[in-house]
Amino acid sequence: MVMAEAIAETLDSLVADSTDHHYSPYTRFDWVDELAEEQWWMTPELLTIAGTKWATELDEATRMRLSKWESINFFSVNIHGIRELLIEVTRRIHTPGFELPSEFFHRFLGEENGHMWFFAQFCQRYGKRIYPDKMLPVGDSGSDTELASFLVFARILIFEELVDHFNIRMGRDTTLHPLIREINQVHHDDEWRHIVMGRKMVEHLFQPLRERDDAELRARLDDYVQRYIAASVQSLYNPGVYRDAGIPESYTFRNELLQDPARLRYHDMFFSRITKFLINQGIISASPFAVAAGDGGTR
Repeated sequence: MVMAEAIAETLDSLVADSTDHHYSPYTRFDWVDELAEEQWWMTPELLTIAGTKWATELDEATRMRLSKWESINFFSVNIHGIRELLIEVTRRIHTPGFELPSEFFHRFLGEENGHMWFFAQFCQRYGKRIYPDKMLPVGDSGSDTELASFLVFARILIFEELVDHFNIRMGRDTTLHPLIREINQVHHDDEWRHIVMGRKMVEHLFQPLRERDDAELRARLDDYVQRYIAASVQSLYNPGVYRDAGIPESYTFRNELLQDPARLRYHDMFFSRITKFLINQGIISASPFAVAAGDGGTR
């Protein structure tokens, strides 16, 4: 499959911007010796308790402690997501069908490797841990190489759109420590390029699948992508976070939050940009959270 030449102009622009804004992640940040626990480490509206009774029933000290561990978990989720995309993009760089974007892929891989390093630095310096990967598997594509490549770049795009929503909010939140704001802002400053290219890749790679005119395949894709979106948001609800924040019965607490109807509005907001894009492309039929809200439950 030959990459559409129409993408070339976008690629050239993104490569030029990446080159112009190149920095060393290893010297970019002034790492402070410690971060006080009694401060906001994550914007309160991004916490998994937002909109629920726990947002008011937990005292402020507990909520601030929760924000610390949710911030550590968020950066841990980034580390695991970046590891997957590094592996999958490396498998495709300079291979048939991916000749055109390979120059951008080199920038992409370098930037993402830097992101993984500074997220790990934050977790290890201020949390003394990186939370294990708890992402639920959602199946694979078997031997269908066209489908496999589409699903890889769809997953990458969904992941990047989710974390960018958080990055934008926290990069602008003056109640957060300057280091936390800066890490989120720097990540966003790179991610917008990855998202632009990701959308181009997903649109291009979906075209041959669309042309198969296979209703069963399209239905399976719709289901797969919606399940991946749902699994992505569930990775934010980590029982280890609740345990470290001093909240008892952490698994029960997690389940109560996930089943709280108030959380659907937040989930829909987190993915609003990407679900709109995927619906417009005909890849999914609806947001998994909008469908759940209409049915009165979760998928």
